[in-house]
Amino acid sequence: MNKTALITGATSGIGKATAELFAENGIRLILCGRRQERLDELKSTLGEKTSVHALNFDVRDKDAVFSAINSLPTDFTTIDILINNAGNAYGLDTIDEGSLEDWDAMLDINVKGLLYMSKSIIPQMVARKSGHIINIGSTAGKEVYPRGNVYCASKHAVDAINQGMRIDLNAHGIRVGAVNPGLVETEFSDVRFKGDLVRAETVYNGFQALKAEDIADIIHFVVTRPYHVNIADLVVMPTAQASSTIINKN
Repeated sequence: MNKTALITGATSGIGKATAELFAENGIRLILCGRRQERLDELKSTLGEKTSVHALNFDVRDKDAVFSAINSLPTDFTTIDILINNAGNAYGLDTIDEGSLEDWDAMLDINVKGLLYMSKSIIPQMVARKSGHIINIGSTAGKEVYPRGNVYCASKHAVDAINQGMRIDLNAHGIRVGAVNPGLVETEFSDVRFKGDLVRAETVYNGFQALKAEDIADIIHFVVTRPYHVNIADLVVMPTAQASSTIINKN
């Protein structure tokens, strides 16, 4: 039987690219996101290649998370792979000028949302003594850069949760790992700069950034390793990037 993967933040960027690649390889999909129109479109397109179920909710809402998981039809209740991909960055302000609303959004989505999703699915993996969890972190979880403060803090939290999750679930035979991308050209900067597309585009000028498909390919590699192989923590950057602040631009 083909495995079933649940992907959060599946309607764009890395989540969407991962869903598309998984579908190509016959992995059954539970796609989660906040934009119903995009979920419907993905379900229609990818449904021609694999079985797809869509769930529309916000990972920040713990009641909605558990309600969505409890609503799954019988043939989608066994989740083999959890891709905790939903996450956002808001603003690029110094700590003294930061927005409380931005801080709440980043901590609620990047940290608490990941925890809610994991809590809703881990018990069934523990009961089966089987499962694979991939947490999508960031190089921002490995170093702190100017004006990154709370976003970096949220991704450092993901790094710590990933490590703690791997330790706690080791006795149950559940694989846990993180993929931590550097600069990936997605809607990420559009969101960070709150729709200022000109400013967002300048982030990727002068060098070749990673594409969402690059990260999807890595995620697929990670989840298709033999059971005894667990990719615990993987950092990937474009060749032009040496760190969060060192980028070789033309």
